[in-house]
Amino acid sequence: MARVIWKGAITFGLVHVPIVLHSATRVTRLDFDWIDKRDNSPVGYQRINKRTGKAIEAEHIVKGYEYEKGDYVFLSDDDFKRANTAATQSIDVLSFVQGSEVPLYYFDTPYYLAPDKRGDKGYVLFREVLRKSGLLALASVVLHSKQYLAAMFPLDDVLMLVTMRYADEIRDAAELDIPHGKDSAPNAREMQMASRLLEDMTLPWDPEQYRDEYRDDLLATIEEKIASGRTHSLEETEEAPRRKSGKVIDLMSMLQRSIEERGGASKKTGASARKAPGAAAKKRAPAKKASTAAKKASSGGTRRKTA
Repeated sequence: MARVIWKGAITFGLVHVPIVLHSATRVTRLDFDWIDKRDNSPVGYQRINKRTGKAIEAEHIVKGYEYEKGDYVFLSDDDFKRANTAATQSIDVLSFVQGSEVPLYYFDTPYYLAPDKRGDKGYVLFREVLRKSGLLALASVVLHSKQYLAAMFPLDDVLMLVTMRYADEIRDAAELDIPHGKDSAPNAREMQMASRLLEDMTLPWDPEQYRDEYRDDLLATIEEKIASGRTHSLEETEEAPRRKSGKVIDLMSMLQRSIEERGGASKKTGASARKAPGAAAKKRAPAKKASTAAKKASSGGTRRKTA
């Protein structure tokens, strides 16, 4: 299990449930180091004093808030905690809402909640009352010096916490140039064909069916270079052809082509979709070798300079 990120308690009413917070996700980006190509030496980072140009140790660095140009207030770790001690130690339930009422774009990062010492009974109580109600618990929590709105809900026997965005963090879509009016409205035939295509592409949710194919292809390229001894050379790749743009888009033609390319019938599509994972696995076999590159990629890394 991932390391404990945070310890505290869920509070709702007078109920106090000791919990620990674990990350529910893992980083699967490929880990690239920066190398000086002139002598193959690793490139490192230094914190530099901009006035003297000299490196500075972390112990001499403080966080500063610029309240006026050139004038700062310094804040220590204790200052962040003292700002609201209770908020940094608890997940405070604010209200309960129907999950269907919350637009998906408000949700951000998922975490697992597990009971801490003497928290089992309260943990199970909170989990089961949420399960029975079908509601989301909206709460406030401080993580990494930032206060988040968060949603809690049961996933099987585990309580999940997902941090959320505040309303003022969502840009207003009114800023976009969105087509309106009869000139851009689809006709009945276009709607019929689009609905047919949508129905033809509809499948049961299977997360294992979807992979980061770009990562797999990049791993295959790395494996190929290692196998051929090209460990210090870069191959130039052809640019993907750019799509030609036009003022008029034949929507009917695009829909018809999409349906024809998928075989037209839902039955045929379903059969091909069920075969897809296996086919993809065969195609990307080079990326699944038990090599040094693949093992390093699967184990993850702590240094993430580029991805």
